[in-house]
Amino acid sequence: MILEEQGGKKVEFGTIRIRLGEVMAEKNVSKYKLGFDARMQSRQITAYCDNVMSKVDLDILGRLCTVLDCEVGDLLEFVPPKE
Repeated sequence: MILEEQGGKKVEFGTIRIRLGEVMAEKNVSKYKLGFDARMQSRQITAYCDNVMSKVDLDILGRLCTVLDCEVGDLLEFVPPKE
């Protein structure tokens, strides 16, 4: 969650969660096969699966959608801020 000060109040924003591991499981695709087909390194795939990268690469998202035969919305999930 991102907190930002606005006029003396803290504003909490939602976050984006990447569902790569879940989609891979649904499609029965291994990290090895995904890495080979999408031309990605294992550490890149792990970072996306673990949601630990700082920036999302649109080219990578395109590769993942192509290889996994899915839409961007299948890979990304908006997590609203806690009330």
